[in-house]
Amino acid sequence: MGLTAYLLIALKGSVALLIFAVGLDSRFKDLLYLRHRPGVMLRSLLAMYVVVPLLALAAVKLLQLPAGLELALVVLAISAGAPMLPRKLMRLGNEEYVISLVVVSSLLAIVTVPLWLLLLGPHFARLDTLDPATVAGVLGKSFLLPMLLGIAIRWFLPGASARLSDVLLKVVGIVFSVGAIALLITHWQVVGAILGPPILTLGGFTLAALGVGHLLGGPDPNDRTALAVTCATRHVGVAMVIAAATPGPRTVVLIVAYTLASALVIVPYMKWRGRVTPAGLQRSK
Repeated sequence: MGLTAYLLIALKGSVALLIFAVGLDSRFKDLLYLRHRPGVMLRSLLAMYVVVPLLALAAVKLLQLPAGLELALVVLAISAGAPMLPRKLMRLGNEEYVISLVVVSSLLAIVTVPLWLLLLGPHFARLDTLDPATVAGVLGKSFLLPMLLGIAIRWFLPGASARLSDVLLKVVGIVFSVGAIALLITHWQVVGAILGPPILTLGGFTLAALGVGHLLGGPDPNDRTALAVTCATRHVGVAMVIAAATPGPRTVVLIVAYTLASALVIVPYMKWRGRVTPAGLQRSK
């Protein structure tokens, strides 16, 4: 295998460990947080799974984008969730809502991504080659099993699992960042090809997703911040699973580039919200 193949294995392994780490700091009751708040759940799911994908698809249809960037934007559009940012989001507000968003988005991807592939496959040739049932199986193994394993370990070892989660989140963050930068350097031509107006499209997508989450986040300013960042970050693990099934590394490289570049838009927003948003209610341990 070449360097790209090893880097992709490292990145996908990092995401699986990330999901496991989130599970270690989650409880089964976190899965029910949104269920007991139907209004919050409806707004959250509408923003993440409907409005943001439709905005991205509209951009693809209306703008003249390079083929690789077009596919990357579509893949990002249908990959909802923000497992990369649970700790940072918790500092801004309600832990239960943040964890619930991360957990639910990872689990719902097993159903929503195949459904979007069924709808979009006929309109995008490279997506049409993906079998939704196969994708559902891969996502189930990549996200459902690590998440449930982490939650189960927390059930038996709550103290140790919380400490292990902290360590894993830090280590995985470093490994993912190094692997992502190495992948971008290896395929610098792909990144160079989107410099200019195309990369502004990705920035515009991030801003639009932030706006959708902010507007639909409801009256609680902490929930509004969490939903905005969740909408804008997207679920890099889901996106990579889909992109890895398409020919060539181009789509994966562009998705990784978006993951890193989107921070340039999201971090200032989070700093602003940290100044204007009162501390949210922390969940009981």
